[in-house]
Amino acid sequence: MFIEVREIFNYRHMLISMVQRELRSRYKGSFLGFLWTFVNPLLQLAVYSIVFPYILRVDQENYPMFLFVALLPWIFFTSSIQNATTSVLGSANLVTKIYFPRIILPLSSVCTNLMNYIYSLVIVIPALLITGVDLTINLLWFPLILLIEFLFALGLALAFSALHVKFRDAAHIIGIVIFCWFYITPIVFPMTIFPETMQQYIMLNPMVAIIEAFRDIFLFGQQPNFSALIYSALVSLATLIIGFFVFKNFEKTFAEDL
Repeated sequence: MFIEVREIFNYRHMLISMVQRELRSRYKGSFLGFLWTFVNPLLQLAVYSIVFPYILRVDQENYPMFLFVALLPWIFFTSSIQNATTSVLGSANLVTKIYFPRIILPLSSVCTNLMNYIYSLVIVIPALLITGVDLTINLLWFPLILLIEFLFALGLALAFSALHVKFRDAAHIIGIVIFCWFYITPIVFPMTIFPETMQQYIMLNPMVAIIEAFRDIFLFGQQPNFSALIYSALVSLATLIIGFFVFKNFEKTFAEDL
């Protein structure tokens, strides 16, 4: 793994170039261009803010911000996985013609969505201030929480991108899994909506502690739940290691399968 990290560092300019190209091409030719980075989550926020508080009677103070600070990292997470899943297959010509660390392909997808999420903070911070939320020093925990989520997303991205080359139905299955995953993660509703007997099982979902940690530092101005966050960090590291070895194992037959 350390050799691979060193190799990625040696090809860092290629990685940066791929991320820049993806960011430029994602909205190339569209009228709003890069503004779609903000429009898409804002539209989701508007829909969820109407449906859940008023139709489903979710009673939560400052619900739009309660939702917003959780929805954006979730979009980063799911977009990273879905884009990375098809990254190797979508670059078949590149993979079969020249040598470079193949791991750069799913990594660039995750990094691209990471940049989109960071850009979205341009909206989050002013929105929190406008709605009367006081930002505190606990925002300093943001890089740590984001790193844990990044490692978790990258681990899954590595595994799924490799599996998709061999099993072409993987992308469809992953889409269904992510759809279900959304509703067992407290994004559009608080954890208290679940019965206490279920909450301990819901907490086994590593994204729960990550989402709750973002809410703690942005919305509630408090430290994250470190015991829960450590659990998510350990799962993220384990996922990254497993994803790395799955990718390296399947990488041997990429040329044949593509």
